[in-house]
Amino acid sequence: MGPPVSASTLVERLAGMMGSRVTLARAVLNQHGQSEAYHACLPPDVVVFPESTQEVVETVKLCASLHIPIIPFGAGTSLEGNTSAVAGGVSIDFARMNRVLAVDASDMDVVVQPGITRKQLNAQLRGTGLFFPIDPGADASIGGMTSTRASGTMAVRYGTMKDNVMALEVVLADGRLIRTGKRARKSAAGYDLTRLFVGAEGTLGVITEVTLKLHPVPQAISAAVCSFDHLHDAVDTAIAVIQSAIPVARVELLDDVMMRGINAYAKLAYREAPTLFFEFHGSDAGVVEQAEAAQAIAADHGGGGFEWARAPEDRSRLWRARDDTLYAGLGLRPGSRALITDVCVPISRLAECLTATRRDADESGMIAPIVGHVGDGNFHMLILIDPSQPAEIARAKALHGRMVARAIAMDGTSTGEHGIGLGKIGYLVDELGEAVEVMRGIKSVLDPHGLMNPGKIFGGGQV
Repeated sequence: MGPPVSASTLVERLAGMMGSRVTLARAVLNQHGQSEAYHACLPPDVVVFPESTQEVVETVKLCASLHIPIIPFGAGTSLEGNTSAVAGGVSIDFARMNRVLAVDASDMDVVVQPGITRKQLNAQLRGTGLFFPIDPGADASIGGMTSTRASGTMAVRYGTMKDNVMALEVVLADGRLIRTGKRARKSAAGYDLTRLFVGAEGTLGVITEVTLKLHPVPQAISAAVCSFDHLHDAVDTAIAVIQSAIPVARVELLDDVMMRGINAYAKLAYREAPTLFFEFHGSDAGVVEQAEAAQAIAADHGGGGFEWARAPEDRSRLWRARDDTLYAGLGLRPGSRALITDVCVPISRLAECLTATRRDADESGMIAPIVGHVGDGNFHMLILIDPSQPAEIARAKALHGRMVARAIAMDGTSTGEHGIGLGKIGYLVDELGEAVEVMRGIKSVLDPHGLMNPGKIFGGGQV
C-alpha cells in the first residue's frame, strides 16, 4: 500500500473532516468488500460517507498524500467484484450524496449526485413527464451504472449509459476536480473525456456528479409474455422483431431452467419453456400495432400462450418476475453462489451462441439458468456453485471460459454490461489485444501510483 501509515492516523484525519461518518465497523467493511456474485470478500480498511464534492476532494487528497487506495462505492449491486478492496484502503460510499441537483424539462436533462439510485431518480422525476430509462434490473446507483457502462432491459430502444451520460464531474487521483463536458447535446471540443470515464470502473477517478439525458414518459405501455418449444425459435423471434423495425422497448429471454426458478421463487405458473418478455412504448394505437406485429412474428416461429399486460399492476408483476432472476436462479440450488456470465454477440450470431452455450452447460452437469437482453445480443448464464468446493469452482470457470471464447470468436465481447472488475481480467487481452496496453498507458498518466480502485480491469493490486 505504499508508505506505512497506521489505521488510527488515517481514521483520525478522516474523522477530522467527516466525524462519525467514518467507520471501522467490521460488518460495514465486509459489506463494502463483497459483491452479489461468488467472489471472495475483500474489505477496505475504512469506509467514509461524504456529503459533498469538497469532502470527496479532501478525502482523495489525503489518500494521495499517504498512498492509500481509493474505492468508490454505490449501491453494492456489482457482479464482478468491481468494488472489492484488493489492496485495502478507503471505500467512499456515496449513499449520502444522492440528490437531484437540477432538472431541465425543456432540454430533457438532469444533474444528479452519484449515490442516487435509478428508482429514486425516477420517483423524483414524477410530474415532469420525463423518465430515465436505463434499467439493469437491480436498483443500482447512477454513479455505479456510469462506472460500469451499464445497460439492461431497455437498451434495445434507449441505448446504454454511454448513450445517456452527457457530462461528468470527476475527482482525479491527485485531488483535482474536472468537468468533462457541458449540457449541449453534441460537441466536437477535444477528446471525449466523458466516454473515457464511463465504464472505467473507478480506476481513473471518482465521479461526483452526473448529467443525464431524460426521455418522455410514453403515452401508453403494453407488455407480453410468449413461450416456445425450442430456444432457437425464441431467439429467432427476437431477431426478426428487431429486423422488422418494430420499436420494441424491451425483449428479454428466459430459458426453461430460469422459468422453473421464477415459478418457484415468485409463486407463478408460467410454462417452463424458453420464454420472451416484451414491452412496447408509444401511443395507444402504436403499442397495439407493435404488439400485434410482434405476436404475428412469434406465431410464425412457433410461439404461443401470449399473456398481455396493459394495466400498470399487471406489467409490474410481469417485470418483477424478470427482475428477480438472480434470486430465482439461486433458489434452484439453495446455499449456492452464482458465477454470473455476461457475453454479448452480434444478433446474427445470437441463436448459435445461445444454443451452443445451453448445450455446453447441460453436458457439464452444472445448474445454469440463462437470461438475456436478446434485443441487443447480450445474455447471462448463472452458473450455480458451492463456493466451498474448489473442483466445482474450477469446472464452472472452465464452462465460463468456453462461453467467453465462443463469444469472442463470433466478434463479441466477454462483458456486455457488468464490466471487467475482478472476474473477467483474464479475457480482456484475448478480446482487445494491444488496445489493452493503450488503456494501461492512460491509467498510468491519470493515476501514476495506482490508487484508484487497484486490481480491477488489469489485475495486480499493488499500490
